[in-house]
Amino acid sequence: QRQMSITDRPITTFAASDYSVRISCEVKDFDPTQWMDRKMARRTARVTQFAVAATRQALDDAGLTIDGDNRDNVGVVIATGGGGISLAEEGAYVLRDRGPRAVSPLLLPGLMPNAVSCLVSIETGARGPVLTSTLACASGNYSMIEAYHFLQRGEADVIIAGGTESASTPVSFAAVARMGALSSRNDDPQRASRPFDAERDGFVYGEGAAVMIMETEKHARARGAKIYAEVLGGRLTGDAFHITAPDPEGDGAVRAMEGAVEGAGLQPTDIDVIYAHGTSTPLNDGTETKAIRRVFGEHADNLAVTATKSMVGHLMGAAGAVSALAAALTLQERVIPPTINYEYPDPECDLDYVPNQARRAEVDAALVNAFGFGGQNVVLVMKRYSS
Repeated sequence: QRQMSITDRPITTFAASDYSVRISCEVKDFDPTQWMDRKMARRTARVTQFAVAATRQALDDAGLTIDGDNRDNVGVVIATGGGGISLAEEGAYVLRDRGPRAVSPLLLPGLMPNAVSCLVSIETGARGPVLTSTLACASGNYSMIEAYHFLQRGEADVIIAGGTESASTPVSFAAVARMGALSSRNDDPQRASRPFDAERDGFVYGEGAAVMIMETEKHARARGAKIYAEVLGGRLTGDAFHITAPDPEGDGAVRAMEGAVEGAGLQPTDIDVIYAHGTSTPLNDGTETKAIRRVFGEHADNLAVTATKSMVGHLMGAAGAVSALAAALTLQERVIPPTINYEYPDPECDLDYVPNQARRAEVDAALVNAFGFGGQNVVLVMKRYSS
């Protein structure tokens, strides 16, 4: 349940000297053979390697062993946005340069998005429900809701849930840069991701994985598990507006937040902290702020709103899982991480964004927002656990 080391630096995974944007948040010094055998590492995409590594760390932290006694009741729900897109690009180059006989027969099973959950299932022996959800930048958040549903329906006792992404490839990176969504602060990468700041100019591409072990309360208590937080459910809505831009009035985000809070049996005033989608793009941050004010009214001024992307970049399909992990730790330790690089207030972003310094606070309920391309809005509700 630990986030791998990520820093804002010039891109090293491919030659980016000719690109208008040359910075990203990469996982540094990652050796997949620490988490799987060398043969498997050669056959899998980096995105899947991240998923396996994060899963092994989560299982270790949870003190959970998967064996013949429980493997049929342990499922896997890991999300991704781009899946093995890196292998798809590499395969295209091989086909172009060396011909069809040089293309690996294992290319397709390596690049298919569901490989991230299937390989975790294979590597751990988990034989319960196995699902890969793909909802662009809302994917990681949705994995937690889908895992919650499996547990609620009694289809598993335990779900390995989270998100993984490694989509910073030459073609995809060029496309997102051309879209104008990325920060162009090439000479100041550490300050490039600045959600809700007046001088934000786009997000920083990230990669990595976050995985948590979700289980029924009965199962967790029976095995004496350390419980970080309780998931109360969530809500998924669609904008029906635009393939990349959010509804400027934030209607879909509003309905998702309202539905999530109501479905959890809470009132808006029960929420203490919001883990914002907070991409650091001019349009998203203003729209999200507007949506929060529409949902919470006067209580919006009492909320702490924090954006993990300020510190780790935008992990796309894994972003919501990172925020959910941080929210779980906040609820346990009652420390809210900051939105860093917040220097210049924006009149259109007028909430308490926990600027620059972590904060201790009496936090009992958290909302986690994730809004993806295509207008997919996913909001998760979590609360502090008390037996």
